[in-house]
Amino acid sequence: MLTDLEQKVILALQRDLEVRPRPFLEMAEQLGIPEAELLAAIRSLMKQGYIRRFGATLRHQQSGYAANVLVVWRVPESDLSAIGKKLAAYREVSHCYARPPAPSWPYNLYSMIHGKTPEDCVRTAARMSAETGMADYQMLFSETELKKTTMRYFKESEQ
Repeated sequence: MLTDLEQKVILALQRDLEVRPRPFLEMAEQLGIPEAELLAAIRSLMKQGYIRRFGATLRHQQSGYAANVLVVWRVPESDLSAIGKKLAAYREVSHCYARPPAPSWPYNLYSMIHGKTPEDCVRTAARMSAETGMADYQMLFSETELKKTTMRYFKESEQ
């Protein structure tokens, strides 16, 4: 069972964090506890397995990037980790992950590229291909964003 404080911490963590040097300080003040107590509660929730990771959602349209493309790569299994790390290091890449290929879909590495224009995305993918030697790839451009939400475990009204 979660304590009242743990529930309040999880509820607070469901909200957007501001980009600032100490994002948890304001959250702690809103909860009426010292920042150190909030951080200790977060560490405890992580240790207990309630929190496994922190994620970020890039709202690329709001940040000046009007185009994005999911690039799928066919990478030899032995090179997957090294190539994945190289692709993930590009500034234009917001996320990069490996997936098992399917019989009718041989691509096993996925990277999301953001750019100001679709042409920027095409140039970035070509540069990534040239710099890694990975020539077998497809570009899947986004046409419509259907959903972008954060997981909610507690409703505001429950507190």
